[in-house]
Amino acid sequence: MIFAASLWDIGIWLAASSIIMLVTSEVVSPRYGRINMLINFGRMRKIAIMLGVAFLLVASVNILSIV
Repeated sequence: MIFAASLWDIGIWLAASSIIMLVTSEVVSPRYGRINMLINFGRMRKIAIMLGVAFLLVASVNILSIV
């Protein structure tokens, strides 16, 4: 069975991923708990913001294709 992902599906995946990563980077931040974790929170936050921008681009393409 082949799963054909449309542009809408990719946009939803990008939005969900960016929200999860932003929430995780804030909740598990070194300011709130252990500092000895191996996760680079600055890099995680930057990637989450890039995923959010990619979602906005996909959403704008979807809106332009409707108009």
